[in-house]
Amino acid sequence: MGRLFGTDGVRGVANADLTAELALGLSVAAAHVLAEVGTFEGHRPTAVVGRDPRASGEFLEAAVVAGLASAGVDVLRVGVLPTPAVAYLTGALGADLGVMLSASHNAMPDNGVKFFARGGHKLPDELEDRIEALYDKHRTGEPWDRPTGAGVGRVRAYDEGFDRYVAHLIGVLPNRLDGLKVVLDEAHGAAARVSPEAFARAGAEVVTIGAEPDGLNINDGCGSTHLGQLKAAVVEHGAHLGIAHDGDADRCLAVDAAGEEVDGDQILAVLALALREQGGLRHNTVVGTVMSNLGFKLAMEREGVTVVQTAVGDRYVLESMKEHGYALGGEQSGHVIILDHATTGDGTLTGLMLAARVAATGRTLADLAGVMRRLPQVLVNVPDVDKSRVATSADLAAAVTEAETELGTTGRVLLRPSGTEPLVRVMVEAADIDQARSVAGRLADAVKSALG
Repeated sequence: MGRLFGTDGVRGVANADLTAELALGLSVAAAHVLAEVGTFEGHRPTAVVGRDPRASGEFLEAAVVAGLASAGVDVLRVGVLPTPAVAYLTGALGADLGVMLSASHNAMPDNGVKFFARGGHKLPDELEDRIEALYDKHRTGEPWDRPTGAGVGRVRAYDEGFDRYVAHLIGVLPNRLDGLKVVLDEAHGAAARVSPEAFARAGAEVVTIGAEPDGLNINDGCGSTHLGQLKAAVVEHGAHLGIAHDGDADRCLAVDAAGEEVDGDQILAVLALALREQGGLRHNTVVGTVMSNLGFKLAMEREGVTVVQTAVGDRYVLESMKEHGYALGGEQSGHVIILDHATTGDGTLTGLMLAARVAATGRTLADLAGVMRRLPQVLVNVPDVDKSRVATSADLAAAVTEAETELGTTGRVLLRPSGTEPLVRVMVEAADIDQARSVAGRLADAVKSALG
């Protein structure tokens, strides 16, 4: 069996890869592992369980709840809420475990299981490994030690989770949004109720699209992966800005009043300067990834803000933030982590903070986002090569050096072996798109020649 846990929980096609049996077994295994490491010591354990609106989430939620309760864990079912809401409630309610059922921005047939530790933080890799190993051990026949009688877990709905999470979002805003007109694209996902409610309570005039989930339409031509509808709606309604979430609302992308995209790097730049002005940008540092646009790094350097870069993935951004005490980090995709108020990327919180900056300054989003200029970025996938030799090939190193010399300080090159496929990703940024394409094409040829 290959490793079940990826960078963001266990995902697959629901009822094919991710079955009810797997969801139940992983939940029982998680309960046993957390008991073994002392998380439940001295008290009766509690878990918070939530999901996005996918049809498959209904039976998978039932399986997870059954697994936890059968292992002696009391369960609070919060229903359809964003991933960051489940993380927040896990911490706010003092729960020992949180479980979110979602496949984020993936298409509707997929689903996933994500575990949160006490406090609402993602489980460390070593605990995920132990859960997987224990699940596999019992999957092949060894019986579980099962509680009986009063020892089994109790299950109840926690309907207060919605209001408690929205109140949290409103409570951390630096200012109200009165006078702003905002279009929200909810991707027919987990934030379809939460996000409009939060923006409205904060004072904004709200127009919603993609806010009618039926279990089948999540991420279907809408949300942060399909911005066309939002761009059109912002212009049509004369809104100040638009906000787009993905299916589980841990991402946020934006659209300015003219219908132009504002990506995660630009949002991060705007929020970094806002936090610094408010005295909250600890160590005067913001965390990005190696895929952050060079324009972001150049803009932050110009503004006197230090940029720390990590491997691609919001979990690596979060690890760096927690280790060094940074307050803000994120990715170009719109995963933005504001660590004083959230333990994971929170699309609704990010959107609220961005709108609050527009309201507080009286400047347009386009003006604020103009603090950085996105350099043209070209990405080429080179398949069927020996990706293990990317770092050791002398011929490839020479080609990269030549490209970097040509680009100088106004461009950069990044070669990344795929984590799951036999291919190498070639990324080039340059001052203009033609140069980026030319350099990327030559480097792709060099990868084929050196590693093919």
